[in-house]
Amino acid sequence: MTLATQTVKFIQMKDGTKEDYDILLAAEPADHQFVADNALMLLKQMAGDRQGYQIDRYQHSLQTATRAQRDGADDELVVCALLHDVGDVLAPGNHSELAAAILRPYVSEDNHWIVKHHGAFQGYYFFHHRGRDRNVRDRYRDSPYYDACAHFCEAWDQAAFDPAYDTLPLEAFEPAVRAIFAREAAAFA
Repeated sequence: MTLATQTVKFIQMKDGTKEDYDILLAAEPADHQFVADNALMLLKQMAGDRQGYQIDRYQHSLQTATRAQRDGADDELVVCALLHDVGDVLAPGNHSELAAAILRPYVSEDNHWIVKHHGAFQGYYFFHHRGRDRNVRDRYRDSPYYDACAHFCEAWDQAAFDPAYDTLPLEAFEPAVRAIFAREAAAFA
């Protein structure tokens, strides 16, 4: 019997032994192998419902990643562009934060920050039409990642609603997605 097929003895974590936690540690890699699949599943769930846009959120995500890739972004940032809106499936009110939380253990601090705050930066293009402050992003003006997030939204995100754009298929991005999520996750990042 291997550690991964064993079961811990405790019923409360405070009662666990080193041996119990070794069993759980051995099982963790199996959990992590599904992160890429689950992220891609969330992405695919955005297909079909256009929510009033000319393209659906799935196509928007593919188009954002295509634009980032064609603009010379590295694989990590392209994956962030692809998955930046996956939080819409579960948490439309704070989708940026959810997408960022999924990516956080696998991406750099700057790319995590961009995904986490892109919703506020994207608001620059439409908040004023809803009676809100379009400059809400300015509260982050002192961040070293402000300009990168503004560029992300201007060059890729806000521009990615074009039904005629030559968008790459998901298969073009899957190897990079799997490579990013295959990285060792930073503990409690």
